[in-house]
Amino acid sequence: MKPSSLSHSVSEKIIETFIHLSAAVSIVGLVLIFIFIGKESLPVFTSPEIRREASLSKIFLPQSPEPGEEKVFRWQPVSVVPKYSLLPLVVGTLKATAVALLFAIPLALAAALFTSEFAPSWLREWVKPVIELLAGIPSVVMGFFALIVMATYVQELFGLDFRLNAISAGIALGLAVVPVVYTMAEDALSAVPQSYREGSIALGATPWQTAWRVVLPAAFPGIFAACILGLGRAIGETMIVLMASGNAAVSSWSPTDPFRSLSATIAAEMGEVVRGSTHYHVLFFIGVLLFLFTFFINYLGQLFVERLRQKLSGTDK
Repeated sequence: MKPSSLSHSVSEKIIETFIHLSAAVSIVGLVLIFIFIGKESLPVFTSPEIRREASLSKIFLPQSPEPGEEKVFRWQPVSVVPKYSLLPLVVGTLKATAVALLFAIPLALAAALFTSEFAPSWLREWVKPVIELLAGIPSVVMGFFALIVMATYVQELFGLDFRLNAISAGIALGLAVVPVVYTMAEDALSAVPQSYREGSIALGATPWQTAWRVVLPAAFPGIFAACILGLGRAIGETMIVLMASGNAAVSSWSPTDPFRSLSATIAAEMGEVVRGSTHYHVLFFIGVLLFLFTFFINYLGQLFVERLRQKLSGTDK
């Protein structure tokens, strides 16, 4: 074997080993993080003292503050009688995520369709990096912008009672989701074979009809995966929601009301909570819920994408 071939083979072996090692370290790190979070949340199920204050029925079902009073969902972990109902936090998380996706997905998909199908090459070289640059803006900067600037304009535009609400936070959150959805959707659209476009044009379709009826359906699995990734990004976002939501743990589905999300609750309260207290372990339980929620969303999204690809390729049975 020539020395150059031997050197090339050794280099490939080193690179391959490094890649495998990096993947293994990432997987082990993720498993250890989940084990730690799960261990810290376990007393919610096993400790009699903690279960008296934060049993699963008290976390997920309405409780009566005093005998004879109406049962309500409340998150008040530092009151005289602590209340750990998670429904206000779940409602706030879903509300902000819905507003963010309603704002981000149409905008991102329209931009991806424009840059992949209609924009000239010189314009595409400018538009694509500028949109992707949004992903590099720190979330705390985005949250500060929403808190100081955007919230005021949104309140004046819609005549809202509350300056900080789900609309303001959702729009700011949507700006963080746009580059994630745009990048994957644009790559999926660009990956559609050029023969699809040429065949459609040859049959008399206009460029818009080709993009809407041929290219978009062909790229739908990748577009759907982009939307699922954007959903996970919106659910897990912390600083934007923490700064622009108003942090009011209320069970209201109105997008004009303040709210508090699961991730923002962990960020706001974990630094001051007493280690080993009921409040401490419930916050870790919230972390487990977030992990499981994002895991199942991504898993179901992957199953749907695979099923859709089989149907489009004609291999579905």
